[in-house]
Amino acid sequence: MSSTITKLNVGAAAQSHCQTCSLNTLCLPVSLQDEEIARLDDIVSKSRPMHKGDLLFRQGEPMTSVYAIRAGSVKTFTLTHEGEEQINGFYFPGELVGLAGLDDGYYPMSAKLMETTTVCEIPYERLDELQGQMPELRRSMMRTMGRELRDDQQMLMLLSRKTAEQRIATFLLKLSSRYQARGYSATQFRLTMSRNEIGNYLGLAVETVSRIFTRFSSAGLVRVEGKEIELLDLEALNEASGDCHGEGCGQVAKLG
Repeated sequence: MSSTITKLNVGAAAQSHCQTCSLNTLCLPVSLQDEEIARLDDIVSKSRPMHKGDLLFRQGEPMTSVYAIRAGSVKTFTLTHEGEEQINGFYFPGELVGLAGLDDGYYPMSAKLMETTTVCEIPYERLDELQGQMPELRRSMMRTMGRELRDDQQMLMLLSRKTAEQRIATFLLKLSSRYQARGYSATQFRLTMSRNEIGNYLGLAVETVSRIFTRFSSAGLVRVEGKEIELLDLEALNEASGDCHGEGCGQVAKLG
């Protein structure tokens, strides 16, 4: 059974600070002054590496903190009345998890580590106090919540209007852009989620996911070795996603 992390195990990781963190441009407003960053740093707890399968929080628990991922990856999911898991998001370094609990003060989903992961825990009450004193921090949090709303709307469109191939292509391209924003390769990365988890998230059977990965590989769009993936033809993937509107669209051969 997965364990819930009730208090972060703080140790050597606590020696790092927001000001020197390589991800601070992703989760902090760039215009914060050094003194403001130091005040934020004072309320943040940095964890030791935690294990795959651990839970940051459970669905229905009171919302006490938000978490910034420093390394690793996290998935969020809700449990249906039948006890089945429905994945509703994947989170990577520099991203915040837990903001959905702001609505009624309870986490509407659970957050589980997909691999060895370290996070920064930010008590929300203290963060809320600082937001009242730092307008740029408040604007940054509003932008973060706005992005989550936008992503939710795009996900609804993806599930309601796109074919299975378009969903997989869109998923890969979004991962590409997120990795690129973190200074990693936009074309070569590791899929920390399983094929079953991808299918769960995209509303597809695992067999469909595997079949489309094989089809993309045969068509020269991707190269897949286990969980390692290389995007070989971004233009063709963009067309396969159904979001291609440029001049070259329509010139890439349809997948067989």
